[in-house]
Amino acid sequence: MTLGVFLIWYFLSKLTPKDKTDIINSFKTANYWWVVLSLLLGALSHLSRAYRWHYMLEPMGFKPKFPNTVMSVMVAYLVNLLIPRAGEVTRATLISKYEKIPVEKAFGSIVAERIADVILLFFIIGLAFFMQADLIKQYLFKNSASSSIKSIIVLGVLGILAIFFYRFVRSSKHPFFIKINTFINGLIEGAISIFKMKKKWPFIFHTVFIWTMYVLMFYVVSFALPETTNLPFGAIIVGFVVGGLSMALTNGGLGTYPIFVASALILYHIDENPARAFGWIMWTAQTLMVLLFGGLSFLLLPIYNRKRA
Repeated sequence: MTLGVFLIWYFLSKLTPKDKTDIINSFKTANYWWVVLSLLLGALSHLSRAYRWHYMLEPMGFKPKFPNTVMSVMVAYLVNLLIPRAGEVTRATLISKYEKIPVEKAFGSIVAERIADVILLFFIIGLAFFMQADLIKQYLFKNSASSSIKSIIVLGVLGILAIFFYRFVRSSKHPFFIKINTFINGLIEGAISIFKMKKKWPFIFHTVFIWTMYVLMFYVVSFALPETTNLPFGAIIVGFVVGGLSMALTNGGLGTYPIFVASALILYHIDENPARAFGWIMWTAQTLMVLLFGGLSFLLLPIYNRKRA
């Protein structure tokens, strides 16, 4: 979060008075009906993600209530804004608390979901490469070849250490390591549940639907500003990928998302200030939605389950 706040300060400090005026005017003149449509598409993706989760839990014998899965997903998004990747743990903990699902199995099912999501993300990145290879490669390959080799070596060593640690845990009789072993087994059971699903095709449909909504919610915002209305679809894909990569750098893309997206759009001859405004409008709208519905879900979860008790 500190990095994100610093980037926002740095971004604002570099703007001239004219830049600030232009960006403010873009905010004032934007057609926010397109932003509302983007939020509706985002809401559909969240509902679909919550419903898809049922396909992961059913093979393990659990049938949670849909409101609980929806609210757990929204609270997870909210937590991720504060602590990166902590949302997944929170989501598993909440569904464990309110639906009596072992937390390790719930978390394992989320890991399996992420595997499917990563496959779709790689497909979209591949599509971006195919459509606009020369433009996107500068975002993905900024490091030198020697740095890449060092990264591969480090990952390899960590992988070997992880294998030795796993074997040690499996053979240990110490109570602490027995608990770890139980937790790991739960993760594995959750992860392989994707292969046990009776409803594989509905699961695949929802996975494709979720990512289609992600792309469309980015695409429709381009119609909110006159300068971005005629962007080619290739630019939309590149902007979407670059914006997604920025999410890994700061909590919810704080500070980075608008900068990365604007940098991508500028490559397509969009003026800097409208490109910046687009990134900020997109990020602000989605963040406010997560804050609103994530906060409401946090408050309503115990109330809903108290009435069920």
